[in-house]
Amino acid sequence: MNPDGHAALPWQRVTVSGPSMAPTLRHGDVVIVRHGAAIRAGDVVLARFRSMPDRLVLKRAVRGQDGGWWLASDNSLAGGDSESHGTADVLARVTWRIRPGRPRRVGRRTPT
Repeated sequence: MNPDGHAALPWQRVTVSGPSMAPTLRHGDVVIVRHGAAIRAGDVVLARFRSMPDRLVLKRAVRGQDGGWWLASDNSLAGGDSESHGTADVLARVTWRIRPGRPRRVGRRTPT
């Protein structure tokens, strides 16, 4: 990351930690995110909750709110989403899961 908090290149590799995005993403998966990509509801994104600016999270974008995004976990039992932490600033959109197994595109879906 540059000092201003933006990636030097539009693509970044991120390792998933925790169960909050299962079954879409699992702990240990490696994903590729694209900085500067347009974000729409249903996208899986890399973000920072405003209440926890030092922590990066992977969540599903639900709706724009207060100049940021309301985010949800795909695994509702895992928590740790906007219900707990409020609005987030989205940094990038997840585009591919590259590990384990064969690469596959991470698509948009309607958040629940």
